[in-house]
Amino acid sequence: MSIKYAILGILSWKPTTGYDLKKIFEDSSFLYWSGNNNQIYKALIQMQEEELVTSEVIHQDNSPSKKIYTITKEGQNELKEWVMSTPEAPEIKKSFLVQFAWSDMLNDEELSVLLDHYETEIRIQLIMQQEKNRRAQNSPNRNQRESLIWEMISENIISTYKNELNWVRETRQKLFNNAIIKEKEKMNYEIKEVDGKKYIELISTTTPLNTENDALDLIALCWEHEISQLIIPYEALSQEFFQLKTKVAGNIIQKFINYNIKVAAIIPQDITQKGRFREMALEMNKGNHFIMCENKVDAHKWLS
Repeated sequence: MSIKYAILGILSWKPTTGYDLKKIFEDSSFLYWSGNNNQIYKALIQMQEEELVTSEVIHQDNSPSKKIYTITKEGQNELKEWVMSTPEAPEIKKSFLVQFAWSDMLNDEELSVLLDHYETEIRIQLIMQQEKNRRAQNSPNRNQRESLIWEMISENIISTYKNELNWVRETRQKLFNNAIIKEKEKMNYEIKEVDGKKYIELISTTTPLNTENDALDLIALCWEHEISQLIIPYEALSQEFFQLKTKVAGNIIQKFINYNIKVAAIIPQDITQKGRFREMALEMNKGNHFIMCENKVDAHKWLS
């Protein structure tokens, strides 16, 4: 796609600066082109020469002057003509498929690790896209039809990542007969409901939660079931979680906060009252995102 039409599309929504155009492109999952950010300004200069856009310098008292670009009538016509043109077929360019094509040189363990890493990357992208969709940033929403159009674009992107996850799981199942069993054993959980509110209760994990990717796995699990509340047992947390110098607890908790997942961790009082960890537990329990409880009863009350 030419950057020209991406810029005209944004300017048809609202006048903006070159810097703000750059930020909108960076935040978008589908407004893209082949090139770098310098092309934004080159394209704006060229479009101004073609009278597709105009610009106005706004002087500010306490800030640098800024140049705001606005689409012209000619620019509107150019954009509409392009929108009505025959769409191109979607491109399928996945560098992973090139890696995977020659993966027969790997042993089973190495191939499984490769698939695990790819699945993690997809999960991260899926979580990021779902969060963008939740925040609904940088979308016009000028009327009901336009809101629906942008919503369906987001659904298209989300379904692409979900389909890719399903493909990875199916591939693993066919390559390794016990893959599905291992995946189920990796994270044992139950979906429960109290007073009409659903939450996920993590029962056990094959390895204790120790990294941000472990937190992302749980976030993806919550979003897969459209649930934003979670109970984590003490046994599912690594010992490093309780050693503040490792920053494991801070990194994991921050992920849950960033993605709006409300978490109740069931941790014995003799742990939460120990050393510097006591200070963090007291601080977290003042908030509304991550709490440390002694038992399930307190966890249920807090979540409900």
